[in-house]
Amino acid sequence: MNQDIQPFLSYLKSTRHLAANSLDGYRRDLEDLARELQAHHDIVRTADIKPFHLSSYMNRLKEQGRTNATISRRIVSFKAFFQFALETGLTAANPVLRLSAPKAERRHPRALSLSDVERLLEAPDLGDEAGIRDRAMLETLYATGMRVTELTNLNVADVRTDLRLLACRGTGGRERMIPISSMCRDWMLKYLQEARPKLLRDGAVENALFINHLGGRMTRQGFWKLIKKHAASAGVSTEVTPHTLRHSFAYHLVDNGADLRSVQEMLGHADLTATQVYQPSSKAKLRDVYDSFHPRDRGGRSEAEE
Repeated sequence: MNQDIQPFLSYLKSTRHLAANSLDGYRRDLEDLARELQAHHDIVRTADIKPFHLSSYMNRLKEQGRTNATISRRIVSFKAFFQFALETGLTAANPVLRLSAPKAERRHPRALSLSDVERLLEAPDLGDEAGIRDRAMLETLYATGMRVTELTNLNVADVRTDLRLLACRGTGGRERMIPISSMCRDWMLKYLQEARPKLLRDGAVENALFINHLGGRMTRQGFWKLIKKHAASAGVSTEVTPHTLRHSFAYHLVDNGADLRSVQEMLGHADLTATQVYQPSSKAKLRDVYDSFHPRDRGGRSEAEE
């Protein structure tokens, strides 16, 4: 099976244009399955894998305490792989057809409070060009709700500070235009005019918007380290990742009255259901609004209590 994984990944890259981290996810899922099948069933060929082998593997995942989300993701990986194997003649039957995903656990994304966001944004030391760059990156992430890969993939040509817009390339190469706040625009201009020229190597030509200390494109791993450092220095107790700012962006927009369709477009969600997870915090206000303004309500008090 191991020798069939790379051709499958090459197929995904050429046909679905997946990002490197998505391909790594498929690789990890399939390599783990291959290890388990060889260790427990002495299976090494894709053609020899049967439905009960996969069912046994899924049961072991549950015994290990893996979440339903993890198990569901692996089933998606296996379905794609075995469909490829069937179409290319690596197997005569698809063993994953009857494998069903567990019921999804509805978990609300973790977001920061507005005060925590402000402390995080103000954490970088503005005494050098790296600090100005970090402030501009944090402001951009919170102003747009972009994914970290989308942020690091930005080029200078993607920024229109005069129009307060960014051109963002999302999953599958789809491009969307995202507005930015005036605060984000100001920090972007400061970075472009004062910090980026100093970070560039002498005479170097670099299209990337955000660059590292070596003068090349900032990587997603590099930015993860930066955001962890700034969260610690800001004293933010909640675990912070680049996706935390994406969630905070969405929650704060919805809480302040933005409609879900607009938030969906800015986040780049293909389906509105993915955006609806940000509704709960705004729904929590409905009872207070009802109690305060409905003419037939007395704040939940009965006539007898009056």
